[in-house]
Amino acid sequence: MAKARSRAAARKVKDKWKAKNWYNILAPSGFDSVTVADTLADNPDNLIGRVTAVSLQDLTGDFRKSHIKLFFKVHKVEENNAMTQFTGHTLTSDYLRRMIRRKRSKIDGVYDATTRDGATIRVKPFATTDKRVQNSQRKVVREAMKKTISDQAKNSTLSEFVKNTIDGRIGSEIYKNCKKLYPVKRVEIYKTEVINQPSIMIEDKKPEKPEKPETQEEPKKKEKKPATKKKEEKTDEEVKEPEIKEEIAEEEIPAEKPEKKEKKPAKPKAKKPATKKTPAKKTVAKKSTTKATAKKKTTTKKKTTTKKKEE
Repeated sequence: MAKARSRAAARKVKDKWKAKNWYNILAPSGFDSVTVADTLADNPDNLIGRVTAVSLQDLTGDFRKSHIKLFFKVHKVEENNAMTQFTGHTLTSDYLRRMIRRKRSKIDGVYDATTRDGATIRVKPFATTDKRVQNSQRKVVREAMKKTISDQAKNSTLSEFVKNTIDGRIGSEIYKNCKKLYPVKRVEIYKTEVINQPSIMIEDKKPEKPEKPETQEEPKKKEKKPATKKKEEKTDEEVKEPEIKEEIAEEEIPAEKPEKKEKKPAKPKAKKPATKKTPAKKTVAKKSTTKATAKKKTTTKKKTTTKKKEE
């Protein structure tokens, strides 16, 4: 009897892995709803509350941002997709160790700020200096940090504020404001935590940007139309000018042809006197030769006469 009961109990036991299904975890709309990871669950209600950590390199593909870790929490499930919300971010410990050195001071701060859409976020920045700093100087730097963070949060939504912190824009503004008070070397926001999610739905300012170039392009097109008409008028004038030149050339061509024919017989006349001059030169040469021979004869005669006188 005991063996029969154990067999019946074994049949009733089911495999838990076969009952589970795969679900895709999607990032928030601020990160383009990219698939972050896959997870198993036998019931979709068990997914709510799960937190996943992802590096920014996996989302953007930029290896220079591998030191940033983002945390997403599941709050809703639709079919096989699990929707998430941003809960915070941190910097890796090895990246922070590189920033801090001996004989330098580190100024920390923890501030709570409320965004334009009603969300509250806790921001933890830090600043480094080249030398050790007094407590009075630290206090001044912390006040400048608090002021810039609160001003940035009031003028932006949660998604915009998160993007500015990850890109380093808020850190650069804190650096500018602190440098006026004390020469700070570098400022980073190493941690954020979302305490309350936004209560007001406000759309981001993305659709306003493409509208501006469209309004600027319309007047340019209108200005180009009269320019084309001017070009057409110029082309018509340019076409007419060569026609007039061709007519003038056609009238002048027959007048030039008989002149060329008259010149052809004149060329051989110029050649004939050239042939006559050549023998004249030869005659001159002959005369010169005859004169030379005459001189020689005279010299010979004088010599003969001188010899006879001597005798």
